[in-house]
Amino acid sequence: MTIDLSGLSAKQLGALIKTAKKQQTIVAKRTPIAKVRTLLARLAKSHGYSIDEVVDGAAPAKRGRKPAAGKPGPKPGRKLGKVPPKYRNPANATETWTGRGKQPRWLAEQVSKGKKVEDFLIAAPAKSAAPAKKTAKKATKKVAKVPRKAGKSAAPKN
Repeated sequence: MTIDLSGLSAKQLGALIKTAKKQQTIVAKRTPIAKVRTLLARLAKSHGYSIDEVVDGAAPAKRGRKPAAGKPGPKPGRKLGKVPPKYRNPANATETWTGRGKQPRWLAEQVSKGKKVEDFLIAAPAKSAAPAKKTAKKATKKVAKVPRKAGKSAAPKN
């Protein structure tokens, strides 16, 4: 690591040396990282966690039945289709928002300045005068019912 000190005055160099010495004493007093890791692992283990669960914030493993072999686990939430944007940043037309999820920063800043979210709505496309083309319903085939023979019961067999 190289730092260019040629542009600093004697006063600035003195302040830099003083700050560096303070930092050096702080670093020298610190416990080595390997020892800290060992202590944290022991503490986590004594409370029933692994160090990975504590550091990564992972949820502990769920207890209960495991899915049967060959069968998939729980299904993820439903996927929502892609939605066209409803709001556009007038300062940068490439920045848009669909109205789903958290407001983007550009919109949140404008709202905090007193503007309304509705001010950024994208105008709906103009509808044409021609009515929308409708498709005809497919004709259904009707099948005549065949009469049953007398003497047989209508109840299904088990």
